[in-house]
Amino acid sequence: MHALASALDALAEHDPDRIFTIGGECSVSVAPFTVLQKKYGSDLAVIWIDAHPDTDTADTDYDGYHAMAVSTIVGKGDPGITAMLPTTVPTDRVALAGLHDGEPDALAHVTDWGLSVFGPDDLRETSQPVLSWLASTGAGKVAVHLDVDVVDSDEATLGLGKVPGGLTREQVRRLIDDISAQADIVGFTLAEFIPRSVLQVQEMIEGLPLLGRQGANGA
Repeated sequence: MHALASALDALAEHDPDRIFTIGGECSVSVAPFTVLQKKYGSDLAVIWIDAHPDTDTADTDYDGYHAMAVSTIVGKGDPGITAMLPTTVPTDRVALAGLHDGEPDALAHVTDWGLSVFGPDDLRETSQPVLSWLASTGAGKVAVHLDVDVVDSDEATLGLGKVPGGLTREQVRRLIDDISAQADIVGFTLAEFIPRSVLQVQEMIEGLPLLGRQGANGA
């Protein structure tokens, strides 16, 4: 909650019209997206590009806050956290793109709350399903959240977990470009990037001659 409060304070101080967020887990979008919702109101839509719904709550089996980001943004999360936000985003203004993984209880919230969903197979050849949804909202501005685990792990593992069956990097880029061509992207988050291969190499070479710790004699 301290990190959220600090982010909200910084955004209030600078009052930005556009917000780019990079790094961290999915909850980093909570502050900027709700701030943008307060600023733009019904002219803002949210497109959440992610393998998972991030619709967990205190009542679901998984209790990680990063998996509650969408729940929090739409006002279905922890009341104490929701009370800190400038506003929340109406559920009919949120679309989940690339969703193809998640626990049953979290996925049930997607249906119960009326969130729009476009799976990888809906978007492999065209972005039109998302673009049509966006047009139906009447919103001229968009906040886009990109969790890198939406990328098919059989092509590239960019996040901590491996989730096969997602979109390719090219398809993700095309989707974002098409959204940008139709509406003004005023918020963009790149989240959950963890260079697994780099970390594994670092672990492997730690302590090797000339690269790691010096010996007892300082050589």
